[in-house]
Amino acid sequence: MVERTFTREQLADYDGRDGGEAFVAFEGTVYDLTDSPMWIDGDHESEHQAGTDLTEAMADASHGPESLVGFPVVGRLIN
Repeated sequence: MVERTFTREQLADYDGRDGGEAFVAFEGTVYDLTDSPMWIDGDHESEHQAGTDLTEAMADASHGPESLVGFPVVGRLIN
């Protein structure tokens, strides 16, 4: 299977709004958080929006990357 890749612009299309899929990137890996009750409409506690790279934001979060464990990996973020 060919690995799916996303540019930042393509990732932005997966913002979870209006019932769409909610994807986020962390350290180059793109995760599908669509089914997470913590990401309703792509919004996480009014702090983060799906469709973005959370690598820098995770440093200031109250939790770490372990919160992404178990979510489907859908591809890689490329520059």
